[in-house]
Amino acid sequence: MPTRNWSWRTYAACLAALVGLVGVALVVSALARPSSPPSVPSGSPAGEASSRPTDRAQPAPKPIQVQRKRGGVQDLVTGPVLPAAVPVHVSIPRLQVASRLVRLGVDTHGAMEVPKDPATAGWYYLGPTPGALGPAVIAGHVTWNQVPAVFFRLAELRRGDVVEVARSDDRVAVFTVTRVSRFAKSRFPTRAVFGGINHAGLRLITCGGQFDPSVHRYRDNVVAFATLVSAHATSHRHRP
Repeated sequence: MPTRNWSWRTYAACLAALVGLVGVALVVSALARPSSPPSVPSGSPAGEASSRPTDRAQPAPKPIQVQRKRGGVQDLVTGPVLPAAVPVHVSIPRLQVASRLVRLGVDTHGAMEVPKDPATAGWYYLGPTPGALGPAVIAGHVTWNQVPAVFFRLAELRRGDVVEVARSDDRVAVFTVTRVSRFAKSRFPTRAVFGGINHAGLRLITCGGQFDPSVHRYRDNVVAFATLVSAHATSHRHRP
């Protein structure tokens, strides 16, 4: 069998091609890799808003504004993406929901905090900001002492419904709902809610299903998944 004599230029070209393939593979892996999520509160006598996934939260990578270039790794990102900006207000027109947003972190047990005010929703600030690349998370109570709270009607959302988040940069990020699902708290979909995605997403979380009086909590969680479709300037500033 004849031997093939490769010049140093041939080896260099092959090495460059290999490095390019490895770079794309690393980007794909990063988009698919979930960020470390918090635990989600399972409930209280008042009826808490969200459930607890199982790992301690870590700060998410800083969201970026993506500039699209043909043939580059940016092509892996789909849909519009905004730069990071703190959200201050959320509204769901069809459900007549309008609430300022408070910051939610993690408690001493590594669980995601929930809003102290049942009429107010909260943004999980250790994750992406709404409109930035990744899954932004907003949580709210469903009831409080058997009285409807801010996300009481969240389970009524349907595919195509609009969710608007006003931000501190005077932009409103406009999302459309892609699906609404109910999950048992013992089987909370941590990866689907907190995991890496290739677009600007939003997850709205509250409790659902039957209220179990023996443990003073709801048995399920309702999660609405949404995707950023556009953004526009605010007509007036929403105060936090």
